[in-house]
Amino acid sequence: MSNRLTQQLDIDYPIIQAPMAGVSTPELAAAVSGAGALGSLGLGSATIEQAETLINRTRRLTTRPFNVNVFCHAPAIRDPQREAQWLARLCPEFARFGSLPPETLAEIYLSFQQQPRMAELLLDLTPAAVSFHFGVPDRETLRQLREKGIVTLASATSVAEALLAVEQGIDMVVAQGYEAGGHRGIFDPQAPDGQMSTFTLVQALKRRIDIPLIAAGGVMDGAGVNSLMNLGADGAQLGTAFLLCPESSTDSGYREALKSASDGQTVLTSAISGRPARCLVNGWREINDPLLIPAYPVAYAAGKALASAAKAQGDRQYGAHWAGQGVSLIRELPAAELIRTLVNECGF
Repeated sequence: MSNRLTQQLDIDYPIIQAPMAGVSTPELAAAVSGAGALGSLGLGSATIEQAETLINRTRRLTTRPFNVNVFCHAPAIRDPQREAQWLARLCPEFARFGSLPPETLAEIYLSFQQQPRMAELLLDLTPAAVSFHFGVPDRETLRQLREKGIVTLASATSVAEALLAVEQGIDMVVAQGYEAGGHRGIFDPQAPDGQMSTFTLVQALKRRIDIPLIAAGGVMDGAGVNSLMNLGADGAQLGTAFLLCPESSTDSGYREALKSASDGQTVLTSAISGRPARCLVNGWREINDPLLIPAYPVAYAAGKALASAAKAQGDRQYGAHWAGQGVSLIRELPAAELIRTLVNECGF
């Protein structure tokens, strides 16, 4: 299928595999890209060295275009008292697994805004596309990327965020609906969240922006892709749909939880990482005190520590099992086969 999205990205089908940090691998991205869609790497939690390795590894696996994603969140505002109170709140949970919470927390990874070397790396390696989550970089950075022939994308959860991204010079907007799994791309987590559905957000943005628009959130099959494109989206981004692909790095506990999620229940929580994110209903459901949760990604240091303590005792209920509201429709297929299936369902 040819439209302005596929033409600008030089892909065959208007389908993007979401760049899920910690789950998407070079093998997954390469398989998706090799099948004619756009594979993605999530580099939000990667160091400069890790990012370089992942991009080069993907390049060795495919000659087709792929996307790399970075996080543009504001640096964490540290609050030692709040962090100590949060660790005290988690102490009984750690005790259940014969463990103690960490004595202190750390900003476990930095924003793209704090890492000028990451921008230099992307300008040097020139992946086909670079996408941004939690915000957008400055105009000069986007101009430099464009001059290198790199297509830029930004997630937006509202009309205001999308308009800001367009004003900064972004090439494409990913309309992330409230149904989406993983972290909400909301620019300011302290601001009111309109919680717009993918369906509503796509229609609202179609009236306000004229650059390519990609729908994300709750999309699991060809029927979902077609319905959103009929509303005006130029393509769709799917994340949860790829979690059971053998090429993803989803661990065994996560896979088991996905396979047993027949009722499709998910919950949006900030307790795991410090930012709202949608996951399968699990042990974190009852651990939620917004007044105590530290800033992102400082809270994530505690979240990961609790998940590790529980996992060591055979309990997988505290993992960050991100998933969208369409999780009950998930299929366990190799990535290339999943793309072929989606293409057939769409009738492209």
